[in-house]
Amino acid sequence: MAEAYIVGAVRTPVGTRKGALAGVHPADLGAHVLRELVTRTGVDPSAVEDVIMGCVIQLGPQAGDIARTAWLSAGLPQSVPGVTIDRQCGSSQQALHFAAQGVLSGTQDLVVAAGVENMAMVPMGANASVIKELGASPRGEGWAERYGDQEISQFRGAQLICEKWGYDRTALERLSLESHRRAVRAIDEGRFTGQIAPIAGADTDEGARRDTTSESMAALKPLREGWEITAAVASQMSVGAAALLVASEQAVRTHGLTPLARVHTLTVVGDDPVYMLTGPIPATQAALARSGLTIDDIDLFEVNEAFAPVPLAWAHETGADLEKTNVNGGAIALGHPLGATGAILATKLVHELQRTGGRYGLQTMCEGGGQANATILERV
Repeated sequence: MAEAYIVGAVRTPVGTRKGALAGVHPADLGAHVLRELVTRTGVDPSAVEDVIMGCVIQLGPQAGDIARTAWLSAGLPQSVPGVTIDRQCGSSQQALHFAAQGVLSGTQDLVVAAGVENMAMVPMGANASVIKELGASPRGEGWAERYGDQEISQFRGAQLICEKWGYDRTALERLSLESHRRAVRAIDEGRFTGQIAPIAGADTDEGARRDTTSESMAALKPLREGWEITAAVASQMSVGAAALLVASEQAVRTHGLTPLARVHTLTVVGDDPVYMLTGPIPATQAALARSGLTIDDIDLFEVNEAFAPVPLAWAHETGADLEKTNVNGGAIALGHPLGATGAILATKLVHELQRTGGRYGLQTMCEGGGQANATILERV
């Protein structure tokens, strides 16, 4: 039976919108991790068969198939193609799935999975002006017939989760504070050092706030009157890139590569697009069912903290232990550069499994349209 191995995983620091990475062109961010991936693994770059890169807001400096642009910007062989994909926030986790599937199918031996997003240069919602200019919504008559004219947004989705599962601000802010605490500890202990490729003078994630307190979070106004959601319990808009190299057993032998993890199980599901952010629950359940594992078999979880209620509801429904979830902080503290986050979380998971000696890690994240990927990795 074919296997797909992750033989390299590297990322930039995750920068803030006004930080050191804000002015770095997205193609150069992507080029940086691609070049570093080739250097660290020692692979012959001409042997790579495809570069699959996630990027959500494909406008301006992120338009024109940035996967291809980034590879060429890195000075790597012109013979290697690239494709850019959008599964919203899960874009580069899906890139990892496509890369692994290419290897598992036996049609490819070496594929790069990557992601990039510069939300300082191309902010979330940048396409709103284009939509306005064209005078056409991304949702047509069929959507309106099915879901009506109700508001569809991640912010409302987060609030709906709070209402359905009964989470108040205290519960959300407790998770947020813990995210910052864990992130600061991980930074201070150097847990991220080996996975980060410094760029633009930055060698450390910029988002974690050492001065965050329960009192400072409680003083913030909710996004809307009567809501539980505030900026303190939402992920930060960020800048970053990451890349992983996926290899077959044959490629491992041929190129003298060292496997870090085996891609054990891949799933992707659809869920309610109005709630939008609940997909990680059925995605995790589907991954466990397919893998034959139980929730207790998983040593580490990476669950994207788009908003604090997401991992809370996910843990409640799956029975997962929050003590094993986002152990080095999540997106509330460390940021969420949209199309890059899936590859960043996978990079973190691979390295943390290596650091701790855990066997299985599960990664999942909510995605626009009410979708979610779930990936189980097994340390080698």
